[in-house]
Amino acid sequence: MSFNALLVTKDEDGKTQAAVTRISEDQLPEGDVTVAVDYSTLNYKDGLCIGPGGGLVRNYPHVPGIDFAGTVEASDDPRYKPGDKVVLTGWRVGEVHWGGYAQKARVKADWLVPLPDGLSTRQAMAVGTAGFTAMLAVMALEDHGLKPGDGPVLVTGAAGGVGSVAVALLAALGHEVAAVTGRPETEAYLRDLGATKIVPREEINETVKRPLEAETWAGCVDAVGGAMLARVLGQMKYGASVSAVGLAGGAGLPATVIPFLLRGVNLLGIDSVMQPYDNRQRAWGRIARDLPMEKLEAIIQPATLADLPRLGADILKGQVKGRVVVDLAS
Repeated sequence: MSFNALLVTKDEDGKTQAAVTRISEDQLPEGDVTVAVDYSTLNYKDGLCIGPGGGLVRNYPHVPGIDFAGTVEASDDPRYKPGDKVVLTGWRVGEVHWGGYAQKARVKADWLVPLPDGLSTRQAMAVGTAGFTAMLAVMALEDHGLKPGDGPVLVTGAAGGVGSVAVALLAALGHEVAAVTGRPETEAYLRDLGATKIVPREEINETVKRPLEAETWAGCVDAVGGAMLARVLGQMKYGASVSAVGLAGGAGLPATVIPFLLRGVNLLGIDSVMQPYDNRQRAWGRIARDLPMEKLEAIIQPATLADLPRLGADILKGQVKGRVVVDLAS
């Protein structure tokens, strides 16, 4: 029996092309569990894998989609049985291993997490890898002492996928949220998510000679990196932490060690790909409990497999706002 998938192929000249194609179950890669995929989503990595590959895809033809949620169809692992609702993020699925841009996926059981009570598969993909990463970032800040009332928490790249969920989460948890954006037209959107202050990107995007500035932020979820992260480190309050989740502004860090030595600032690296199972469960449980789903609904952009080549190009240009949810049934 065949089903739809977004299949990326590469020709002899090295050019890639993505198209909705019928494939069969025997083409799926090896794995313990076969999942009927309900929904997937769109991330920056997906844009790379749909298009030029970005060095992420090893073999063609390829099915991208670094996350998905759906229903178990068949399982060789006792932890999962047909009918179970599951979610997958990370483990290089959609990069090295075929991913969620197909109506069926076959993966290792260790890569799956049971869908928490209170979350639908659609909501899980409105969260997706971006929202899961945002939750990990917030949990890391909390584990290092951040509490509501400590002061404003900065979110950079706030209108993107990680940033949008981070703003909504932090606001729902009682924090004062300052959102950094380079797109003035997103101000109303960010305020609706719970931001109380909008910081124009140009105010914070340049390095300065002074290694320390006024103590301003009680915490930060940084999706930008580069010069902006360097600047933010010098503005953190004593003992405060920055969760680093992205590099939209570059992989370099033109900073000094002074904020770490004189203010005890913590730079916390957040990896969502190889995150241990127990912390995955903890994060998804917190998402089900703490993320305001009505805010999530407001930022969903529905899509189909056929929309993905266009949207993949858009996300690489920074032109996607909120969360794209791909309905595999349509």
